[in-house]
Amino acid sequence: MLMTDFLQYIGAITGMIGALLMALNIPASRFAYVAYMASNMAWLGYGYFAVVPGLVMMQSVFFVTTLIGLWRWFSCARSEVAS
Repeated sequence: MLMTDFLQYIGAITGMIGALLMALNIPASRFAYVAYMASNMAWLGYGYFAVVPGLVMMQSVFFVTTLIGLWRWFSCARSEVAS
C-alpha cells in the first residue's frame, strides 16, 4: 500500500467518525473535532504527496475551522463545569 493510499483511507475514516460523532449530539460529540483534525492532517498529507494544491488549500482552511471548533467546544465545556 502506498503512503497516499494510506492517507486517503485514514482521512476518509476519521472524517466519517467525526461526522457520526457530531450527528449523534451526545457528550462525546466534542471529540468529533479531534477526528476532524486527524482527517484534515491526513488529507493535507495526501494533497502534499500527490501534488493536489487545491486539496491542500481547502484542508488548510478546514484545519483552522477545526481548531476554532475545538477551542469553542472545550472552552464552553470548561465554563459549564465552573458554574
